[in-house]
Amino acid sequence: MERELPLRLEGVGRRYGFRGPWVLRGVDLEVAPGALIRVEGANGTGKSTLLRVLAGLDAPSEGRVTGRPRTAYVPERFPAALPFTAAEYLTHLGAVHGLDRPAAARAAGEWLERFGAAEYSRTPMAQLSKGSSQKVAVAQALLGAPELLVLDEAWTGLDADAREELERAVVERTTAGAVVVFVDHDPRRLAGVPDATYAVVGGALDLRTRKGTSWAEGAGGGDVSAAVPVVVIEGRGPSGGQVPDLVRRLATVVEETGSGDVHRFTVPQAGSDASLRALLGARPPWHVVSVGPAPAAPAAREPEVEPERDVELEVESS
Repeated sequence: MERELPLRLEGVGRRYGFRGPWVLRGVDLEVAPGALIRVEGANGTGKSTLLRVLAGLDAPSEGRVTGRPRTAYVPERFPAALPFTAAEYLTHLGAVHGLDRPAAARAAGEWLERFGAAEYSRTPMAQLSKGSSQKVAVAQALLGAPELLVLDEAWTGLDADAREELERAVVERTTAGAVVVFVDHDPRRLAGVPDATYAVVGGALDLRTRKGTSWAEGAGGGDVSAAVPVVVIEGRGPSGGQVPDLVRRLATVVEETGSGDVHRFTVPQAGSDASLRALLGARPPWHVVSVGPAPAAPAAREPEVEPERDVELEVESS
């Protein structure tokens, strides 16, 4: 991917109607290529509005957005009652994203296969279940290899295998240099992986965490990195196999043990489940040898204190 310019929001505000209340106000954000950004906030705070502005579906009422690349979007509510079969719809969207029709048809089949929905390729969209419709919604956003992928509760309605596949696809896009911005109600989603987490509060955007820091650190709470619990995973990879991208992003330390193809990964405890899923779900899968807490660091040695000696003071008599 050639794109170098960051995606930037400068003083962005958004309201609906000339006199409507401000949903967003004074939002500044700069995102470099390859970044994964999580957005949090209570219901009704403006998360979806922010994502629509990022995706170019809503124009800012004030401020500006620059550097917006080729974009794909998965909305919170996908309009499934469309006059197409799943394959027809994806092929049409692939053409909209710039693929020729044969390439669009191939990409449609590949993404339906990846999300476990190939058997529904010829099913009319209106007859698909909510879960199957959501797989199509996610597939349409991915088949054009977007440079900006915006996901609004995209995991909702997917089965466990499809949720894991979407996590893999997110890591693939960021590894390729794309920006991914997502909202999800599950705090465990891609735990430990985002480069930054923001919260929409009072129409403004607050930085909560950045890779390698925490909100407490950013708020003056001091360096808390030493207190973050970690887990050590040992895994044996297939001959010549590569460490999954998600594990590389999560791990703070990656070591080759010198025993066959066994690697040792030190990951934040919050990202251990995602790391294990990535190893076991790799193609071909890794064999997990052991999982356990990181060994405790040796206690600092107390400095030796020389015992006090009695000193006799000789008093000169006058």
